[in-house]
Amino acid sequence: MSMKKITGLGGVFIKARDPQALAAWYQQHLGIGFNGNSYIDLPFTDEQGKLTPGSNVLSFFAADSAYFNPSEKQVMINLRVHNLHELLDQLRADGVTVAGDPLNEEYGKFGWILDPEGNKIELWEPPATN
Repeated sequence: MSMKKITGLGGVFIKARDPQALAAWYQQHLGIGFNGNSYIDLPFTDEQGKLTPGSNVLSFFAADSAYFNPSEKQVMINLRVHNLHELLDQLRADGVTVAGDPLNEEYGKFGWILDPEGNKIELWEPPATN
C-alpha cells in the first residue's frame, strides 16, 4: 500500500526587502486583502464556493529572515501532508535531507526538508478538524 504524501499546497513564502510594502503593493494592484499584515490566509472553498476547513497562505518574510535556513533561496513552499511523522521517517530513509526537528503547534505539525537544489520545503499537517 502506498503512503499518502502531499494533500495540497499550504502556502508560498517569499523573502522581501520590505515585507509590509510588498504586501501593500499586492493589495493595491492585485486586490489581495493583506490589511496591514505581511501575510494573508486564503480560505479553501468547494466547487459551489462554500467554505471548507483550511486555507492557503501567502506570506512575505524579511530578506534577512532565518526561517528559510539552511536554504539560501528567496522562496519556500509549504505543502500540506497527511501524516507528517510517517512521511519524515520515509523521506529520511530515502536519503532526503531533513532540516531541524518537527514542531507540534496549535495550528498543526510542521517539519522541513531540503530538495536537491537547496530549496527548503515546509511540510504541514493541519490539526484534526471536528
